[in-house]
Amino acid sequence: MMLKVEQTEQAAWTILHIRGELDLVSSPEVRRRVHDAVATGRRDLVLDLSEVVFCDSSGVGVLIASRRLLRSCRGRLRLVLPARGEEAGPGRPGGADGSHVNRVLAALGVRRLFEVYEDADAATGDEARPLSA
Repeated sequence: MMLKVEQTEQAAWTILHIRGELDLVSSPEVRRRVHDAVATGRRDLVLDLSEVVFCDSSGVGVLIASRRLLRSCRGRLRLVLPARGEEAGPGRPGGADGSHVNRVLAALGVRRLFEVYEDADAATGDEARPLSA
C-alpha cells in the first residue's frame, strides 16, 4: 500500500493526514513533510495516523525525530490515533488500522512521549486533552 500524505491547516495547526504504511521506504517522505512545515514557520503539527495500517521501527523513528525537532524550535507535536481497535466504525474508516500504531508505540515503551488524541478536531481544540497513555 502506497503512503499518502495530505496537508491541511486548522488555526495555528498544520495537520498531516497520513495514510498507508509508515515503513523504511515511506518514512523519509513523512520526515520531509514535517521538515517542510517547520521550514515555512509552522511550529504546531498534528500527525493524523488514524489511517496508517502498518508502522515499523523506521516509522517510529520518524515520529520521535519529529517530536525532537518540534521541541527544539519550541513547537508542539500531537498525534491522532484511535485508542482501541473497537473504536473503528462508521465515520472512522481507519480506526482498527490506526490502532496498530498505538500498539507499536506502547510495545516499544514510547507511547508516553506523545500527546495522543482521538481525532484532528480534538488535537487542535483550544481545550485539547490528550488520551491517557
